[in-house]
Amino acid sequence: MAIRVTQIRSAIGIKPKQRGTLRALGLRGIGRSNTFDDRPEIRGMIARVPHLVRVDEDVEEVDS
Repeated sequence: MAIRVTQIRSAIGIKPKQRGTLRALGLRGIGRSNTFDDRPEIRGMIARVPHLVRVDEDVEEVDS
C-alpha cells in the first residue's frame, strides 16, 4: 500500500526541524505531492507536521 503526501500550508514561520521534515519528505511548496510506501518512518515524519500536510491513503503502488 502507498500513501500520497501533499503540502497544504506554507513553511514560512515554522520551526527549522519542521521545515527539515518537509524537505526530507520532498515537499518544497504548497500543492506539491510525493508518494511513499506506507512505512513507520514515513508515518513518523508525517506525525511531526500534520498541520502542514494532507495524507491520501490507498494510492497506487510506488515503483521501487
